[in-house]
Amino acid sequence: MEPVAVIDFETTGLSPAHGDRATEIAAVILQDGKVVDRYQSLMNAGVRIPSHIEALTGISDAMVRDAPAADAVMGQVADFVGNYPLVAHNASFDSRFWDAELARIGRRRHQEFACSMLVARRVFPQAPSHKLGVLIDFAGLPVVGRYHRALADAEMAASLLLRLEDELRGRYRVLDVSHALLRRIQSVPKGQLGRCLDDAKNRQVL
Repeated sequence: MEPVAVIDFETTGLSPAHGDRATEIAAVILQDGKVVDRYQSLMNAGVRIPSHIEALTGISDAMVRDAPAADAVMGQVADFVGNYPLVAHNASFDSRFWDAELARIGRRRHQEFACSMLVARRVFPQAPSHKLGVLIDFAGLPVVGRYHRALADAEMAASLLLRLEDELRGRYRVLDVSHALLRRIQSVPKGQLGRCLDDAKNRQVL
């Protein structure tokens, strides 16, 4: 797979359209089967963190009070990610916050997201659920930190992505697992995964 950036946000809620803001972001660059660079920062968006979110993430108002401003953090992480294709676990969530926080500093993304959760639903349909923690346990991957902290979740999503890549190569004999192929896999109906991968293999042979 080409180098990709795996990102994760922690936020005050579920939707930037309802006024929720980011409290932490991490991005890891995955290249040649390993993480080669990392970015992580708390971010102060000037909003209160609800108590149930603090209980979930461990991130408090006091922690973000002295953190860099959200605008500064987004500028830094956008520069760090550059034009790498993006990956997130439950990318529909992270992409909304990525786009909303970038828009606040007058920037926008030019690359697409692939979703490790949607790909896992196709590759591991037998998993008890497709939440990150469940998939990490199901695949026998290491827990590297507290769930619902951005860097740990980004690292574990990257680890899961590599496991999915190995599965596609080993079980389905796909030689080149690209970001574009992941995006095709995540959008195909469950019953059409085999056809999608056969088409991918035929393209690689030609």
